[in-house]
Formats: sequence, structure tokens, C-alpha cells
Amino acid sequence: MLMTLVDLVDLGRYPLDRPDSSAYRCLIGDLRRELEADGCAVLPGFVHSNGIELLAAEAVAVAPKAHRSFNRTNPYFSKDDPALDPSHPVRQFYERSNAFVPADNFPQSGPLRRIYEHPDFMPFIRDALNEPEDRFFRYDDPLADVIVNVVEEGQGFPWHFDTNNYTVTLAIQNGESGGEFEYVPNLRTASDENFEGVASVLDGSTSQIRRLELQPGDLQIFKGRYALHRVAPVSGGRNRYVGIFSFVETEGMCGGVERTRQLYGRVLPRHHEREGLRADKLMD
Repeated sequence: MLMTLVDLVDLGRYPLDRPDSSAYRCLIGDLRRELEADGCAVLPGFVHSNGIELLAAEAVAVAPKAHRSFNRTNPYFSKDDPALDPSHPVRQFYERSNAFVPADNFPQSGPLRRIYEHPDFMPFIRDALNEPEDRFFRYDDPLADVIVNVVEEGQGFPWHFDTNNYTVTLAIQNGESGGEFEYVPNLRTASDENFEGVASVLDGSTSQIRRLELQPGDLQIFKGRYALHRVAPVSGGRNRYVGIFSFVETEGMCGGVERTRQLYGRVLPRHHEREGLRADKLMD
């Protein structure tokens, strides 16, 4: 039997399929207020328990295909620039031990891509972000439009900014402990890198940091292009699985070559062809 959205999402609580209803309008209003306040909104229990079983089974099945990398990276996934002062954020590198299952491992018939490509899903996310149709597109990256992040014991993800403007994450399975999501909202803008503010966080300032502990089934809408964020290390023998759906404001936008090589271990011709296709001039 073909899997449908109702097999995965709690449509009673989150009526994606009824955009003309008062319940939908009320939900969108709440989400817009949260996103306006700090660039982040959480929908608890977006995927119901049966849906989580399907998503967890898919994540476990593809986890061995994750590209596992252990290296040092700065918040921009860029190379070092010796011309800058040693204290500059571009020159601050941190241990990164993480794993991503590339997008080409998720078929259209699977639960993760069923959600991402469902005709009601993108309009819902766009409405929540209050973006016009001509500035909201699926990430056109064959390795990164919809992925699963696999976090094993002792692993986390250091401070970074996202290449894509909007990231929608779905908690699938938590580790035994750890794995909290930490972020500093609106730390930079499309016209200002705010290197001084970034340096303050990297130096240990906690005054602006916000923390989330997502539960399996929770959906998070996040403006990761402008918010510095990280994932705390996971403890225990159970892996942490998070599905990641990406959207952008520039049609045809694809991941940068250096970043893609770091995260997925390979690049495709499309990454070279579209290098630098961005709506802003920020570092990746």
C-alpha cells in the first residue's frame, strides 16, 4: 500500500492538508510569532508514533551508508585564511566528528522523502516563514536536499552557520543522553557577518545561547543561515538520528564544493556548476 501523509504526520494537530481552515491559520500565526522572535519554531509530535517507527526503521537501514568524517572545521566550513588575525572566527577550527547519510539514499517511496516532497509540506513551511512563492524553493542539491544526520557516542557538531536559509529538522531517535541543540538567533544578517559577535560566542560567552531538547517526532523550523548553532555530544550506545529538510530563497541553489566534500565525502558536477549561486555574499 502506498504510504501517505496521514501515515506519518499528526494531521489532526497539524492540518497541512486543510490550508483554508481556521485551525491552519491559527497554527501559522503561532509559528510566525515564534520565528519572528528568534528564528526558530518547534512543532511537538508533528510525526505520530507510527510514523516515527517507519522513519526510525529507514534511518537504521541507511545509517551504514553515512559518510563519517573526523576533521577540524571553522563555523563557515571554509579554508583557513592566514591573512586574517589568528583570533578571527574564520581561523577558529574545532574538532568535528559526525556522519550524514546523503540524499541519494532516500527513495521517493520512503517516509522521509514522502514528507519532504508531499505537495502540502513546502507550502506549509513557506507559510510559517511568511515567504513569497518566488523566494522559496527546495534545496536543489542531489546530496543534501533531504538527509539524515547520524550522531554516535561521543560525537556532536561544532558551532556553524548553514549554507541554506531555512533548515527543517525532524527528530527521529535520541541518544541516551546529550545531543542538545544550542543556537544564537540572528547573530548575522544578509549584509553583515558580525565577526565580533561570532568571536564572542566562540570565546565562551553564553548570554545569547538558547537550548532545545527535541523529542522523537518533533519538527523544528530554523533560520540557520543567520543563527550560529551546534549539537552537543551524544553519550551512550544509542545513535541520535535527525532528518533534515532544506529550503532556500534562490532557485537552483546547491551546496558549495568545499562544504559538500567535507560533509558527504564527494561532489557532483552540479556542485561545481552552481558554486557561488547565492542570494547574498555571506561566507558559506
